[in-house]
Amino acid sequence: MNSKKWRLNMPDKNYEPKIVAFFCNWCTYTASDLAGVSRLKYAPNVKVIRIMCSGRVDPQFILQAFASGADGVLIGGCHPGDCHYSEGNYKMLRRFRLLKRMLHSLGIDDERFRLEWISASEGEKVKTVINDMVEKLKVLGPLSIPKQINILDEELKEISEEHSEPLTAREELSHV
Repeated sequence: MNSKKWRLNMPDKNYEPKIVAFFCNWCTYTASDLAGVSRLKYAPNVKVIRIMCSGRVDPQFILQAFASGADGVLIGGCHPGDCHYSEGNYKMLRRFRLLKRMLHSLGIDDERFRLEWISASEGEKVKTVINDMVEKLKVLGPLSIPKQINILDEELKEISEEHSEPLTAREELSHV
């Protein structure tokens, strides 16, 4: 297990986690709409991105969400066997398992990346999942990858000044 965690050491009592959610148009997005129409109360910490199918979520989207400051990423798709595009949710499940391992090896807690099967009629489940994820992220604290990248930039600048090679963490990450 990687002992380096991407988060701040000092918890902030006013901290509100930022969650990016990729919701399938046919099921989970419709369920979130049902939750809103039904006036179910859930945390406003989530930014929902509607996609046609959970199978269309590129792994780069998840990595970019974390790199851009998200404290957690939630993916919502149709229940297995109910995908409007036949096998999109199975494709997402395979990607999810691989990404989960990769994020864990980078020191990102498993609770920060979540996949849920939510049908169009499960507005209550949308509320429960979002509220549960927000509470878990509050306990974990901020992820703060952008801040960590800035710290790495400073360290690399010091090293490059010693060796007269201009490097930054962003430049190094862009070559990967």
